Amino acid sequence: MNRNHIIGVDGGNSKTDYFLFDLQGNFVDHINTGTCSHEQFSDAYASSFRIMNENIQHLLTRNQLTMSDIAAGAFGLAGADIPSQKENLCRVIEEIGFTHYAMDNDSFLGVKAGSEKGYGICSINGSGTSTGGISPSGKRLQVGGVGSELSGDEAGGFYLARKTLRAVYDAYYRMGPTTAMTGPVMQLLQIPSQELFIEYALTGMLQRTLPNTELMQILFSCADRGDMAALDIIEHSAKQLACSTVGCMHHLDFDHEVDIVLAGSVWVKAESPLLLQKYKRYVEQLTSHHCNYILLQVPPATGAVLWALELAHGQPVDQAARQKVIHSVENRS
Repeated sequence: MNRNHIIGVDGGNSKTDYFLFDLQGNFVDHINTGTCSHEQFSDAYASSFRIMNENIQHLLTRNQLTMSDIAAGAFGLAGADIPSQKENLCRVIEEIGFTHYAMDNDSFLGVKAGSEKGYGICSINGSGTSTGGISPSGKRLQVGGVGSELSGDEAGGFYLARKTLRAVYDAYYRMGPTTAMTGPVMQLLQIPSQELFIEYALTGMLQRTLPNTELMQILFSCADRGDMAALDIIEHSAKQLACSTVGCMHHLDFDHEVDIVLAGSVWVKAESPLLLQKYKRYVEQLTSHHCNYILLQVPPATGAVLWALELAHGQPVDQAARQKVIHSVENRS
């Protein structure tokens, strides 16, 4: 069999990218479509199999290929958070026909995409948050990604928006400090009175209609002006992000120097430098490792392609091929 192609899949909670490349790092084809996450469907893994299989078979068929032409695959999938989920997703991937593949939480794609070494820590801070680490020996560990109550996922747009609302509620009813966030939040949500605040806020949260980005903009803007309630929220999130990063780092066999890749909209499209500054300070307090901070400027799907090529060749991709892959994925994302 002439296994001379690879497939890289970046499966998020809202969309999925399927990339087909040859072993020289040349782009062949790409499909961008909806989520394949088992968490988004009533029949869970059955839908994950159906959707991924349909798209992968379509990708192959229109290029006159079959699974026998695929040397390796790499999958970064939202909802791959605990061992049982990962085992079920591995079964899905094997049922599609992959025999040589890597599959893990989508946080690991940031490591492959952002670090030229192919190993390090990725701190995802987007709508949600999780941390993934790959050590020089190839060991992997995920910290967080299952909720703020259980695993300290106390960052991300969804969390920060709710904390902004909580600060206003505390100021109104729970002896909290007066906050400059109150007026802008009331105006943004068009809440006519203090008495109706909790009804509007709760309805927006339950119906998932809260303008999370705008609420975060209010949070960071007020923090920049010295509002203590806003600063406390950012301080807390920075510490929780740092604890996950360093906890992941210390449970893997890293050398003294570690690449930390920062991915997700809250990191990449930061409204203010405050959160990153405080995060770095906590990381430095918690570890003696020397940390190189890398803001992920390329699509995470790049990591899936690079990882699959690494598996196919048995070694990290060289710099020329790496840049070729990055350029190809960027042009189609």
